[in-house]
Amino acid sequence: MRVVNHAVPKVDAEALVTGKAVYTNDLAPADCLIVKIIRSPHAHALIKEINTARAEAVPGIECILTYKDCPDKRFTMAGQTYPEPSPYDRLILDQRMRFVGDAAAIVAGTSEEAVKKAMKLVKIKYEVLEPVLDFRKAKDNPILVHPEDNWKSLCPVGADNKRNLCAHDVSESGDIEAVLEECDYVIDRIYHTKANQQAMMETFRTYSYLDTYGRLNVVSSTQVPFHVRRILANALDIPKSRVRVIKPRIGGGFGAKQTSVSEVYPALVTWKTGKPAKIIYTREESLIASSPRHEMEMHVRLGADKEGHIRGIDLYTLSNTGAFGEHGPTTVGLSGHKSIPLYGKAEAFRFTYDVVYTNVMSAGAYRGYGATQGIFAVESAVNELAQVLGMDPTVLREMNMVREGDVMPAYYGEQTQSCALDRCLARAKEMIGWDDKYPCRDMGNGKVRGVGVAMAMQGSGISSVDTGSVAIKVNDDGFYSLMIGATDMGTGCDTILSQMAAECLDCDIKDIIVHGVDTDTSPYDCGSYASSTTYVTGMAVVRTCEALIGKICERGAEYLGCPVEDVEFNGAEVVNLKTGESITRKEIGNRVMCFNNEALSASKAFSSPVSPPPFMAGIAEVEIDKETGVVEMVDYAAVVDCGTVVNPSLARVQTEGGIAQGIGMALFEDIVYSPKGKNYSNSFMQYKIPSRLDVGNIRVEFESSYEPTGPFGAKSIGEIVINTPSPAIANAIQNAVGVTIRELPMTAEKVYKGMREKAENR
Repeated sequence: MRVVNHAVPKVDAEALVTGKAVYTNDLAPADCLIVKIIRSPHAHALIKEINTARAEAVPGIECILTYKDCPDKRFTMAGQTYPEPSPYDRLILDQRMRFVGDAAAIVAGTSEEAVKKAMKLVKIKYEVLEPVLDFRKAKDNPILVHPEDNWKSLCPVGADNKRNLCAHDVSESGDIEAVLEECDYVIDRIYHTKANQQAMMETFRTYSYLDTYGRLNVVSSTQVPFHVRRILANALDIPKSRVRVIKPRIGGGFGAKQTSVSEVYPALVTWKTGKPAKIIYTREESLIASSPRHEMEMHVRLGADKEGHIRGIDLYTLSNTGAFGEHGPTTVGLSGHKSIPLYGKAEAFRFTYDVVYTNVMSAGAYRGYGATQGIFAVESAVNELAQVLGMDPTVLREMNMVREGDVMPAYYGEQTQSCALDRCLARAKEMIGWDDKYPCRDMGNGKVRGVGVAMAMQGSGISSVDTGSVAIKVNDDGFYSLMIGATDMGTGCDTILSQMAAECLDCDIKDIIVHGVDTDTSPYDCGSYASSTTYVTGMAVVRTCEALIGKICERGAEYLGCPVEDVEFNGAEVVNLKTGESITRKEIGNRVMCFNNEALSASKAFSSPVSPPPFMAGIAEVEIDKETGVVEMVDYAAVVDCGTVVNPSLARVQTEGGIAQGIGMALFEDIVYSPKGKNYSNSFMQYKIPSRLDVGNIRVEFESSYEPTGPFGAKSIGEIVINTPSPAIANAIQNAVGVTIRELPMTAEKVYKGMREKAENR
């Protein structure tokens, strides 16, 4: 191919490296009202009285809004396709506070100084209530996080607010209890993953204004512009036609901006005052009142025979959605449906889950979206099984892994039409030197090195749900405008989609101008999440190009005065195959500007009944100080099967970045609450994300398969890359010092304590 499968520079590369990229706050008008939130100091409380008189007297204060000024209409901030699986459990401002940091009031003024002064003068009296902070005790607790009667669930996800239950489900195949009863070995373990922050560089931020026609225009750093339009219309109780959402450049998202965290507050101010308004979250706000990864506890039972054939997997996941449902009902499913199918030869499986409300910050989407937690649990259980069997964990996987052509009952019965997982594992072993390093090596200096392995799968969009669409038009001089609804948040999707269009249209990528998202003008796209853009929106590009080429041929044939069956478009011109006569794309583009009855443009959509999974094998090498328990990353070898690699450079940095995030989750990142529900991890001094010096040497290769349902054989890569570090590092620690850690993060204290306990038990 000419363009696809080549390391084409990002279409916005020059602007980025020269500092010309423009973000939300760069675009906000200078006269915007400054919006800030007064946040609850209590995990659970009722507002009994709010006195705003002194605050309203501060010069420059435009308005102070409380729950009395908001529609009493519940909605969800989750950026999901309608009808959203997440319950409608939010108000813009509520009388009930559900976590420390919950929004109690909105203050808007002409300057930050005035707003900060006014915030100190607002007096709020609370009736402090007992909170539910332990998610293991939340289900059927007499203390209800959502006792209100206007709470509602649009989809049958097993939610019941009177039980603190946001979702519940059971899926199974075969008789799991009978199979486990027959197994020679059953691993029965509980694993715990804490919440994690996405920690994107650009915090949540939005500005809003009314246009000439009185419509609410919202410019926001969001992954889901079309969903935000619906969310705002629901929240403000106004028609969707009155809302327009525009996405500028995004400074990172990683799933955080799939939740409409900041948009409702300036939107309400603008709607009430008629004036432009903006909110810029501080880093502290982004850490205490955002949408982190769900805390989960997973109970795994894994059965196998003496030879190591895995016969049954039983997984129960308890997920903590926090104060609001948001992505609770959808995230949890991936903990089982993206981990159990890796071992598709099992005779039976059962996957059960509960998602519960608690009085902590509500959780949301984060790269991996539940698969990360489930893969940590199931892959760790497989590694523990290998230890019990006295077997090399890579050999155990080679015996049991899913392969091309297999039907996966735990993955909605889908069949793998493309799978190079076996080659991924084999290549990763070569890269790390597994046979020479397994299980460990004593370095002779008080330190020991161990290696550990894990596999992963993800998805490519949400099957039978996600929809992507694009529009392409031919302009004068024949250049193309590619209008997309997908959101580039630094992933390079503008470049990827341009590459596909250039390949289809047989032109240079510079001939294609990409337009970002504006809900008034862009074709509908569900947004950038669920690893959907390359696969779903990419296929929409292919379909649109095919339709456009047909129209170009029709117009060229008309101008050449011949039947359309006689012409061919070669990217530069339409040629009459019988006479050799031709007309250039440039001339066609100019001629359609005059005396023309049909626009030379096309738009197509794509939604897939399947979600072909990418696969990955990751092997970690760590060095552990036997005196302190400190774990240091040495090497990480990763091999990914994402189908046809559309852009090797972008795929590589996606993988490297995801692995670095996974290492952070495994070793450093932790959200810690006080006994009263205050989030102590409220800055980068407390919430530790890894630097480049902390992640060791990360090496990435690709083993391509060909996905017949994807554009040019491509699958996704965005999420899978974060999923293998946690179980691989846990396995490396296990192999190095014999300590099995089942709770993240795996800190030096936990390793040291494990080594001490092991020594005392000898």
